[in-house]
Amino acid sequence: MKQFSLTWEAHREHDGMLLREFLKLKELSKRALTDIKFQGGKITVNELEKTVRSVVNEKDIVTVCFPIEKPSEDLISEDVPFEIIFEDDAVLVVNKPAGIPSIPSREHPTGTLANGILHYYNKIGLQSTIHIVTRLDKDTSGLMLIAKNRYIHYLFSKNELKSVSRKYMAIVHGTLDQKEGSIRAKIARKSDSIIQREVSDEGQEAITHFEVIQSLDAYSIVQLQLETGRTHQIRVHMSHIQHPLVGDDLYGGSTDSLSRQALHSFKLSFEHPIEKKEYLFEIGFPKDLSDWLISNNCQMKW
Repeated sequence: MKQFSLTWEAHREHDGMLLREFLKLKELSKRALTDIKFQGGKITVNELEKTVRSVVNEKDIVTVCFPIEKPSEDLISEDVPFEIIFEDDAVLVVNKPAGIPSIPSREHPTGTLANGILHYYNKIGLQSTIHIVTRLDKDTSGLMLIAKNRYIHYLFSKNELKSVSRKYMAIVHGTLDQKEGSIRAKIARKSDSIIQREVSDEGQEAITHFEVIQSLDAYSIVQLQLETGRTHQIRVHMSHIQHPLVGDDLYGGSTDSLSRQALHSFKLSFEHPIEKKEYLFEIGFPKDLSDWLISNNCQMKW
């Protein structure tokens, strides 16, 4: 099985620094260092294994081999379909089809994207738990970001995913009064449901920015960007302003012409946590939404 590792070169400003302090600059926590020491990882300087009390000199090559992660025994490897858009040693960007949950739950214990990613990891010889950075609802399609190691996931999450940007396309009922704007309405779990959410003063802050791309007779195509990432946020907010998503019967949308919510994660950008380089990915509508647009004489070109 592959063991995740990272390598850095020490520069002049690091000369004479304790290895512990050098790794702190790389945002390795005390817990991470403890795991490396006791759970099968190692730290080398110029290919020689060292302790964190060692001194780093300019031009030293420091390598951290992280412990092999053990997936949950409850997670079953399954050949679940998804498309890989981008992959390197640190991250995986995938295109999730509609109808596939992101992670197992009581309602969907198997057949999830996490099951499929575990199957893929087994195929390429990577032993790791599944670290989903940006999750999508079961019936939302599109781009998702996966961290291939606990440390990479931590680097994304430590600043509340501020280095990650997501944009969505939705087909909603009706014509919006404003061509663009922001919805600022707190979201909480509905008291009589374990699934449904609602706008509530008792909820968590939620902000969604929208822009109308095209207005049809009875529908609008809307581009949306999340500033926060609450469960069902787009669906709840669009329903709150009386423009529920087509196909979203949980929040007031009609399923007459589409059997799932018309929501697609079409653009994903992030600062790579290791390279510190900006990555941007964009994909078009899946076939079911494209067919809906054609059947409704929409002239939108992707």
